[in-house]
Amino acid sequence: MNKPSSNDSEIPATEATKDISHQTDSVSATITVMAVEISELTQEEQRDRLHLERKVERAFFEAGKALMELRDRRLYRSTHKTFEDYCRDRFGHSRQKSNYLIAAADVYENLTTICCQNSPDRDLTTNESQILPTTEGQVRPITKLKPQEQWEVWQSAVQQAGGKVPTGRIVKDVLQRIMERTKVPNTYFVGEVCQILTKDNPELRGKGGCWAIVTQVNEFSCTVRMWDAEYTIGLKHLKSFNYLPDDCQQMQLICGRISRVYSSTLEESVQKFLEYLGKVNRPYLTSLEEKLLRVLESEILP
Repeated sequence: MNKPSSNDSEIPATEATKDISHQTDSVSATITVMAVEISELTQEEQRDRLHLERKVERAFFEAGKALMELRDRRLYRSTHKTFEDYCRDRFGHSRQKSNYLIAAADVYENLTTICCQNSPDRDLTTNESQILPTTEGQVRPITKLKPQEQWEVWQSAVQQAGGKVPTGRIVKDVLQRIMERTKVPNTYFVGEVCQILTKDNPELRGKGGCWAIVTQVNEFSCTVRMWDAEYTIGLKHLKSFNYLPDDCQQMQLICGRISRVYSSTLEESVQKFLEYLGKVNRPYLTSLEEKLLRVLESEILP
């Protein structure tokens, strides 16, 4: 069998060196990418895009306005006893979520109204003079402010976000800095229902998750009423349930009833039941809870 010649099986060293010398250094190599031509939108397509973007931006606003009308006109009454049951069955979310959307719709409306007053000739879109919120969470921190205050905080948040739609976290941080800098009174109000947050506060041990009624608004704290006593709590240990005024009044009545019945001398099982009522995250009692509380009232109160 014949052996292959050296010309067939090997590349001479000089030829190999010659080939390598003509190759580009892999570290400094430049990769050429073919440009992809992006076609411009026609005027009609641009109008369609802007129209659809506006729909996306206003989705939470439309939802909030619709929920408000459903609630106020009680259009759920033919199928459900309460608005909460209706929201859960029809839309798959809690009444609190509905309240968030309703409150956010009010903020959106306030922002657009003030913008119209300031710039009546400008188009209210994110492509023009005014950056508007696109989700409920972005405006949740400012729902309890007055309309002009909402506008001021929102504008500061937009600036901090580099002229783009700010996140809810940015809006919340801006609001907190303004409160600390100007010492503006906190945004809670007497009669508001809040949840107790116990993180880093051992004095509130056992009260985590409980609801309380604001009885006094201080500079950087609130005095709140719970089922057993009143407490003065810093703002970072409070979280509003964002209940509507009617719900807040209902919770005040429930709180008063529990307070009149509650006592450390009661049987432990009775105390636990009353403490449980102080933790329910809804502005009403169930029919069974109402019956049990009435039995206790009839047995304990004179």
